[in-house]
Amino acid sequence: MIIGVPKEIKNNENRVGMTPSGVAELVKRGHTVYVQHTAGENSGFPDEAYIQVGAQILPTMADTYAAAEMIVKVKEPIEPEYKLIKANQVVFTYFHFAADRVLTEAMIESHAVCIAYETVEKADRSLPLLIPMSEVAGRMAVQEGARFLEKPQGGKGVLLGGVPGVKPAKVLILGGGVVGSNAAQMAAGMGADVTIADINLARLRYLSETLPKNVKTLYASEVRLKKELPDVDMVIGSVLIPGDKAPHLISRDMLKMMQPGTVLVDVAIDQGGCFETSHPTTHSEPTYVIDGIVHYAVANIPGAVPNTSTLALTNATLPYVIALAGKGWKQACNDDPSLALGLNIVDGKVVYKAIADVFGLPFEG
Repeated sequence: MIIGVPKEIKNNENRVGMTPSGVAELVKRGHTVYVQHTAGENSGFPDEAYIQVGAQILPTMADTYAAAEMIVKVKEPIEPEYKLIKANQVVFTYFHFAADRVLTEAMIESHAVCIAYETVEKADRSLPLLIPMSEVAGRMAVQEGARFLEKPQGGKGVLLGGVPGVKPAKVLILGGGVVGSNAAQMAAGMGADVTIADINLARLRYLSETLPKNVKTLYASEVRLKKELPDVDMVIGSVLIPGDKAPHLISRDMLKMMQPGTVLVDVAIDQGGCFETSHPTTHSEPTYVIDGIVHYAVANIPGAVPNTSTLALTNATLPYVIALAGKGWKQACNDDPSLALGLNIVDGKVVYKAIADVFGLPFEG
């Protein structure tokens, strides 16, 4: 198969769809890999590293899309890419369709085969291609939130871990999944007073047993969350419903319960966001303030640490890329039910029910 790895063009997206070592595995199996010029440069992988393992370098994004039967990338295509995507071309990436009707309609019109990393789901309900970036995003959420708690950044001027004689910051984490548990580990390691909230009692028991002792668990109800807000310093939103829009757990009215300079970090922004007042931001302009509350809602948080993120992502995606390239998408999805759940849009039809439901589109089972 002919595989294309284009350069990401989303704002400050420095990751790349595949490392040179991943490309080497495909070339070894007889596949042709085209990598766009400088696609891996910002992740620490120069063109020469790809050439050494047998990839061919193409000068432009248009050339890469035109040559490839399958595109492997990181973020969802954006408007300049829409017309480059061909009918029957496999596009394997994060899509997050439920948060973007324009993208959904563009991919329907393209008649491509859209396989979304975020909806590949194993029998145990785990999301193997979302986990590595969720691990990065959870840890980065705390790192970035701590920065924006600083007074020059608009925050309260509170040090996350405090110092002897001064209490640490209070961090509330909404969602006890991969993002939430990694955020809790990071915040606890920095010395914060951490509460992690979820509605799954079995998960809360597990978190209570495995997370550090400065992490408390809370059953998430609106009443209980409201009691936490008046003295919280940072809220991290990390609730995920695979393929569907995230629920709004913090309303506009609830902002008034928090002290000015409190920081909200919305890791679920790719899926529409956990907070009613969230809208996507970028690494170049990461925050905005509503009612005195600092909102951080960067839609590609792991893009700030592209070397770590690209290595982690390729580790997870490579077995699926090898299967798709070796068998073709139909056989690969037939052989692997978890990969089949990654199919979102095929030949102009929505084949993932949550996306059809969000936009009131016909669903083709």
